[in-house]
Amino acid sequence: MYNIGVIGTGFIARGLTRLLEQHKDYSVSGILTRTDIDNRHDFPLYNKLTNNLQDLINSSDLIVECSGDVLYSTDNIEKILENDIPVVTMNSEFHVTTGSYFIDKGIVTEGDGDQPGALATLHEEAIEMGFTPLVYGNIKGFLNENPTLEDMEYWAKKANISLPMVTSFTDGTKIQIEQTLIANGLNADIVQDGLVGLPYDDMILGGNILASKAKNINSPISDYILSAKLPAGVFLVAEHPQKEALQYLKLGDGPYYVLDRTFHLCHLEIVKTIKRILAGGKILLNNSRNPRISVATIAKRDLKVGEFIERGIGSFDVRGEAMKIADDKSHIPIGLFDNITITKDIKAGERISFDDIDIPQSRALEIWGEIISKA
Repeated sequence: MYNIGVIGTGFIARGLTRLLEQHKDYSVSGILTRTDIDNRHDFPLYNKLTNNLQDLINSSDLIVECSGDVLYSTDNIEKILENDIPVVTMNSEFHVTTGSYFIDKGIVTEGDGDQPGALATLHEEAIEMGFTPLVYGNIKGFLNENPTLEDMEYWAKKANISLPMVTSFTDGTKIQIEQTLIANGLNADIVQDGLVGLPYDDMILGGNILASKAKNINSPISDYILSAKLPAGVFLVAEHPQKEALQYLKLGDGPYYVLDRTFHLCHLEIVKTIKRILAGGKILLNNSRNPRISVATIAKRDLKVGEFIERGIGSFDVRGEAMKIADDKSHIPIGLFDNITITKDIKAGERISFDDIDIPQSRALEIWGEIISKA
């Protein structure tokens, strides 16, 4: 029996703790929360809630981090790895901001279930079958880069997820983060700032267009298709030398072949990565030691000197956009955009740099400084 700790009490953590209790090989050792435990009787396994990270570390064989908070997860993961406990995450925000720093500090990997993990799994399968990947594709059903508070409150209530979460999904920040993690972790590139986001209801035809763009820059790419008709999932476009065999196997005439995974079941699939790591398997996905892609902060509206912004991801003030680090090392990653004071007027649509803001000191900020100094 393995003792699994969990950090977070949101949608992912709630579902994961329920699932772990179904498994004969796992037991939930504890669930770390920043909330008042006395007010959390709504949470499953209420008796396992704790506010003490060290207690969680002491009682766990592996810890799953799914808080979605970059600063908080950075502090916690650093301490967990110092105690030689492996970490499985569902926190792509952490990986694309500070995750690269921890690659040689211990075992930390993104888990299967969310789009990056699903694409990493599809990548492994494709490589074993002799495919050469050209496109690591995500499927997004809807995009509105500047949604209204009223709309987001409606959808948050309907989906029973947090307001910041549904906002980051809608304005594209989440998919920019996910595809940045894929680009860095699987050694792919991006075609342009903000990705292409090809509006296409046919995955095969759309995938072929993206594959042509990859061939034009002589590199595999990370990108997505925008379609309300396609299923929620991921796809990979690849080449393969066995054209006749793939014709017979109904995969088409080539030269590009689409492998798709038309589902991703989030917390229900994390267990596969937990099992993998506890069995001594290699990590599924990380942000690489030397990332080339980041997620910059873009103003959604005109921002004035003196304005205070509590959070970036999932806010109505800014959104995230993938970009090449080498093009602008002064940009502030949206994962660090917390408790910010604006020090220069910024126009809607502009990329925000460290010169435009006042930012509190944090361990995550220190780590980003180390990462960017090597870029």
